[in-house]
Amino acid sequence: MARISSGIFNKWLTNYGSAWEEGDPQKAADLFSEGARYQVTPFTDPIEGKESIRGYWETGPAGNQKDVSFSYSIISVRGNEGVAHWQVNFRRTGSNKFVEMDGILVAEFDDSGACTDFKEWWHRQETGHDDQKD
Repeated sequence: MARISSGIFNKWLTNYGSAWEEGDPQKAADLFSEGARYQVTPFTDPIEGKESIRGYWETGPAGNQKDVSFSYSIISVRGNEGVAHWQVNFRRTGSNKFVEMDGILVAEFDDSGACTDFKEWWHRQETGHDDQKD
């Protein structure tokens, strides 16, 4: 079984956040193994495969978000699994609504440091386009 360190998980999370902030679907997909499973919420079927994950990021984060700010804190690293609390803020490109998200993710990794299984749970709050947050 693969083992990851908190340093490897920290680097992975930093790159995950950068991919989100930059709206870069390929950078996001490159964090995952070819056969990775990516489950956005516990009530949706997992997205399977690196190419499908890239497609999800093209239509989601890259396709309709701007002014993205991502932060995280590591909760646990054990064996090949990392758990983190994350927060992200952004504006929707079409409506200009301000969105705040707060979530937890669990990620499993292979020997190369690529994520093989990703699950997240999150809540979202959106406010009207007249609301500004500095």
